[in-house]
Amino acid sequence: MDRARRYFALAGALIGGTIAFYLIPPFEKLLKFELRIFESAGVIVFTSALFAVAFFFLGPPAAKLAISGIEWIEKKVVGASLQDIVVGAGGLIVGLIIANLLTPSLARIPLVGPFLPAVSLVILGYIGIAVARSKKDDLVALSPARLRQAVRSSRSKVQERKGGDLPYGQSAPKLLDTSTIIDGRIIDICKSGFVEGRVIIPNFVLDELRRIADSSDNLKRNKGRRGLDTLNRLQKDVPVDVSTWDWPTLPGDDVDSLLLKIAKTTGAVVVTTDYNLAKIAELQMVGVLNVNQLANALKLMVAPGDELSVDIHREGKQPGQGVGYLDDGTMVVVEQGRRFIGQTIMAEVTNVHSTPAGRMVFARPKYLDKAANQGE
Repeated sequence: MDRARRYFALAGALIGGTIAFYLIPPFEKLLKFELRIFESAGVIVFTSALFAVAFFFLGPPAAKLAISGIEWIEKKVVGASLQDIVVGAGGLIVGLIIANLLTPSLARIPLVGPFLPAVSLVILGYIGIAVARSKKDDLVALSPARLRQAVRSSRSKVQERKGGDLPYGQSAPKLLDTSTIIDGRIIDICKSGFVEGRVIIPNFVLDELRRIADSSDNLKRNKGRRGLDTLNRLQKDVPVDVSTWDWPTLPGDDVDSLLLKIAKTTGAVVVTTDYNLAKIAELQMVGVLNVNQLANALKLMVAPGDELSVDIHREGKQPGQGVGYLDDGTMVVVEQGRRFIGQTIMAEVTNVHSTPAGRMVFARPKYLDKAANQGE
């Protein structure tokens, strides 16, 4: 870091000296006062020292900010469609032409005249890109019919590549979040062939798993180790392309936010068991596959009047209720079933209630109806 600061200070001294050297003559003309040689040298040295100190302290943070900006621009360019790039390039060209037309007039302004052309190139170029992209549809409408047809076909190809025409983006890459890896059911889902395309595990998800596995809390540590075991099995036993992905991150970045950013940029689909993350992804128009929704969709379909064989394991919340589970894990609440705890009985379904957490079945013992009929 010290060596980098010295390099920044040296660069600042050169820049400051160059600026002072070129600004002294205009100031002499403006003030109608001519500096002596040693006075000019003193101004140049003072300006060089001032810039050197400023670059020494502000250089490294500014460089990090510039690198972050370049990475952000790179992500935007990679994620942009060919149509956006072409339209933006056309707007940039128009903005630069206008800036060059204004250059002779701007250069005549005293003091700041030599710098205004460069500033105008940047500002008008950016304005050209922004205006062209905002009026993209109007520009395409004014283009020839063949060009419009080519744009539509390119859009459809992009949508197909991103999974836009397939339910849940089946051909798009799948981004696994931490909850899905710890859950472990993704292994069986991949083995069954329901997952197509690449399965990607971002680097920040791996880092979070390592932190959980190294936690001092036993519960968290066990979850983290189970997640690492899931990763090993994904790499060895799953017949799909599983790979890691290094994505630039900054300190303090949220894992869920980074997943959604990657999905927006690349057209990938987030695979999760987190209900909140799935809802946020839907609000932001990001493709998402919720493992819990898939599990609920595959549960046994029952309707009022169906008969079920239920093992009663414990008592329910209401007096007299017994609670059992089907083979797929569906909870069955049996009215007046408390007396049958530890037994297997036949029950008739009276109601089915679906919740975000799963499906709950309400039933009553079948034998009660028979006893009532015999009593009559």
